[in-house]
Amino acid sequence: MSKTLYAHILILFATFISGGSFIVSQKLSGVINPISINLLRFLIATVTLLPFIFLKKEYRIKLISTFKRAFIISFFYTSFLIGMFISLEYTTALNTGAIFTLVPLITAILSMIFFKQKIPKKQYLVYLFGIIGTCIVIFKASLQLFLSRTLNKGDIFFFISILFISMYSICAKYFYEKDDKLVVLVFMTLVGGCIWMSIALIIFNIPLQWNRINTNDFVSLGYISIPATLVTAYLYQKCTVILGPKKIMAYTYLTPASIAILMFVVSSQVLAYWVIIGILISTFSTVMLLRKS
Repeated sequence: MSKTLYAHILILFATFISGGSFIVSQKLSGVINPISINLLRFLIATVTLLPFIFLKKEYRIKLISTFKRAFIISFFYTSFLIGMFISLEYTTALNTGAIFTLVPLITAILSMIFFKQKIPKKQYLVYLFGIIGTCIVIFKASLQLFLSRTLNKGDIFFFISILFISMYSICAKYFYEKDDKLVVLVFMTLVGGCIWMSIALIIFNIPLQWNRINTNDFVSLGYISIPATLVTAYLYQKCTVILGPKKIMAYTYLTPASIAILMFVVSSQVLAYWVIIGILISTFSTVMLLRKS
């Protein structure tokens, strides 16, 4: 199996893990402030990886030289999460879902700036199909529901937030050096995430309130901390270096589809025909972008 094909399999796996985090996060919603719980997930992921880093000298000696670049990468990742939660105070999940479909296009434009990559004119049509496919899933193929959406202050916040997640993907490749130890870069990115989340807590004067998390929430917390944070951070960093930001962000179109499929597997929820159509369009758009990138 080639390295490129292996990377595609890994990022598809990461997409489904991320899709599962949306389902699991609903169980933790409202327990404590989202920024506080995101700090906790970063801390758990960091502590989990800590022994693997400090047991090897070749990893330890890379910590200081890697920190500055990882700190910048983590800034964009945590800024996206913080911006998303702030925007949800003023807008709806449907609005943010629709705006999130712009991520692949924005990442492609940023790749033109940072990596001098060109976008063929026909590829813009593929981006449009991808947006349509994901919107069909998000809005349940209801034109009335789509047209009822109105832009508000929260939508502007979230649009700024998706600029951060696009920059996160760009930086994951831009700041990677050939002699880097990937696991160290991921570890220091998580450490940086802890620092940025702590700064956000102080700025917004948010209490931790971790004592409100009960034993029933531990499984959900474990999922968003280990698979959805630690594992996906490693996979996205590894695959971005191999495939590049444009191809990685093309998989964004499959996120709503992955959630729908997981809901079908976990909860036996029947997939309506409009969901299947949306999934097929999103999949087609993703494949076309991967071929043309």
